[in-house]
Amino acid sequence: MITAIVLIDTEADSIPEVAGQVAELPGVTEAFSVTGDVDLIAVVRVSQHEDLAGVIADRISKIDGVVRTQTYIAFQTYSRHDLDAAFALGLDD
Repeated sequence: MITAIVLIDTEADSIPEVAGQVAELPGVTEAFSVTGDVDLIAVVRVSQHEDLAGVIADRISKIDGVVRTQTYIAFQTYSRHDLDAAFALGLDD
């Protein structure tokens, strides 16, 4: 599984609409409206590298109101949630 974090700049008056459309796209697992230098952050999870272009360049970037995207690809995930789930399965025995 490939995880990408996509920073999205939008036109100021279209943040809620863009966020809703981004959240509905196949491959997007989460979309956040945030404070700071960008308007939205989306988490994209796909099975192959080639699928990233389909989600980001072909879909997210073409939504009306999206001004710019910047994408970070995760090399490894470190998550407290994942560790808790592993221990709940009894993997700590």
